[in-house]
Amino acid sequence: MNYDIIVIGSGPGGYVAAIRAAQLGFKVAVVERAELGGICLNWGCIPTKALLKSASIFQYIKHASDYGIVSGEANADFPAIIKRSRDVADQMSKGIQFLLKKNKVEHLRGFGKVKPGKIVEVTDDAGLKTEFSAGHIILATGTRSRELPNLKQDGRKIIGYREAMTLPVQPKSMVVVGSGAIGSEFAYFYQSIGTTVTLIEVLPNIVPIEDEEVSKALERSFKKSGMKVLAGVSVESVDTTGDGCKVTVKTKKGDEVIECDIVLSAVGVATNIEGIGLEEVGITTERGKVLVDDFYKTGIDGYYAIGDIVKGPALAHVASHEGIICVEKIAGKHVEPLDYGNIPGCTYTHPEIASVGMTEKAAKDAGYEILVGKFPFTASGKATASGARDGFVKVIFDARYGEWLGAHLIGENVTEMIAEVVVARKLETTGKEIIEAVHPHPTMSEAIMEAVAAAYGECVHL
Repeated sequence: MNYDIIVIGSGPGGYVAAIRAAQLGFKVAVVERAELGGICLNWGCIPTKALLKSASIFQYIKHASDYGIVSGEANADFPAIIKRSRDVADQMSKGIQFLLKKNKVEHLRGFGKVKPGKIVEVTDDAGLKTEFSAGHIILATGTRSRELPNLKQDGRKIIGYREAMTLPVQPKSMVVVGSGAIGSEFAYFYQSIGTTVTLIEVLPNIVPIEDEEVSKALERSFKKSGMKVLAGVSVESVDTTGDGCKVTVKTKKGDEVIECDIVLSAVGVATNIEGIGLEEVGITTERGKVLVDDFYKTGIDGYYAIGDIVKGPALAHVASHEGIICVEKIAGKHVEPLDYGNIPGCTYTHPEIASVGMTEKAAKDAGYEILVGKFPFTASGKATASGARDGFVKVIFDARYGEWLGAHLIGENVTEMIAEVVVARKLETTGKEIIEAVHPHPTMSEAIMEAVAAAYGECVHL
């Protein structure tokens, strides 16, 4: 059985590449041994947002009196919250199944391995191996939870993100190791529904890839909620021999032991590139990533790689765009390489974080003379009316040429606001043009315009 394109992996890179390829007239198959939609849809982006929405609703109910609403005591039904999250994931996975069928993309169920000669070997659950050929093979095998030598996951007391989404009982206490997007989101979720959470980050600031002012603001918000935050602290060991866990951490003041029910390891991800035939085919890797050109072609003709297994941010929207660029290049269309300097990142804590481009420190380190504008949501009418005054919008411009170098937002619903900045930077829009573009009032989004105006000394509302 021959195909024009076989995609191994059905995550946001794989299924998008497959559907776009089918739209372009190719005969396409997707190899997937688990749920369609990959980790993001089934165990990452989507079900975690369902959990976080439940936490948000719970917090609104608990603070209903702040809005003049009288309600009874609210309780978090943990099994029901988990079930809703899984139902959302199942619904979305069925949606991917529908899209693949609609676009006549065949699903080859099993584990995919590439072989020389543009062959894909698929091993099904019964161990039966079947070989398929294709003119082009795209690897989109994604990542899994990374394990540290001193933080081995056992699935019971030391868990990864998958177990964190399906725990049968809500833990009374939890230590979250790692404060990137995954760690911070789970820390917020569990703290919000009543678990006592300690968040540990080995680097000096939590959410360490963000602008330092954003990191400090989120830390203050977490501490205000009752969460214990330890930055610049390393986990030395975890003793699981008792009923719970004893976590030994190294601080500036010496070792400290923290007791908890469960430890969540959120120290990053590892690529799924073992056992998929790379060495046999001769595909080159470096530091766990497949080496590709600007259009995701490996060094071996007919083999490509996209998503988390190639260099770049391990984000769903990045993988999707890489998949589209890859298949459109195969189809002979005129395409441009992806601009990795204009990729938005979002963290769905409360308050939310959204950013794109350079931080203030990165811009200074790069030698730019910069203009910085900042507009706090305490000065926003919509934020005040909504009871969501935490946070700010911060923008950074090159003082010489007016290039928009970066934007960093923290606050209510800012993940829905960052797209304006991404589009503006793509179109090389100037700060003056943003100021002159009429933004609706009252909205949270007008804070972007206000921050830009502040950078140029024209802000009226500060």
